[in-house]
Amino acid sequence: MNSRLKAILLLIGQLNYTWTNTESLLIHMIAGLARVDKETAIVIFLTLNTTRARIDVVDRLAKMQKTPSACRHDVLGATQRLADEAKLRNKYNHCIYSFDPDSGQGITQSMRIFESREEIKYGKVEKLDGAEIERIRASIDALVAINRTFWYITERYGFPN
Repeated sequence: MNSRLKAILLLIGQLNYTWTNTESLLIHMIAGLARVDKETAIVIFLTLNTTRARIDVVDRLAKMQKTPSACRHDVLGATQRLADEAKLRNKYNHCIYSFDPDSGQGITQSMRIFESREEIKYGKVEKLDGAEIERIRASIDALVAINRTFWYITERYGFPN
């Protein structure tokens, strides 16, 4: 395995680690907004088996009348940023990777079907080039910032941690 391939796979691993670590902080948002203990929030979090569902429950709890306006604003801003980052994370978790053994040039092939009235398309192929690597790095940086925001919210509003 060449060094370029190793570097790309390490970067994608870092993206996944940072994502998982940050998504798990939704537990604190659920606990604080629903006014339940952390253990109850963990059960709710784990019962919701998609990121979208977890973000939806946090957003809906934040939009309840009993949630102070400033808290609502902070939570909804953070969850929107997390949802925005989900697109890139999902791309790299739901694709096939191919690498040229000589050059190390990588490509991704989507594992999604796009259907219209008359045809289906699948397997969109995209280069894993320098620009794409920079997008992954930027996403990791954004997730770190979102992580810090969730901790700030947890501390500011006294959510269980």
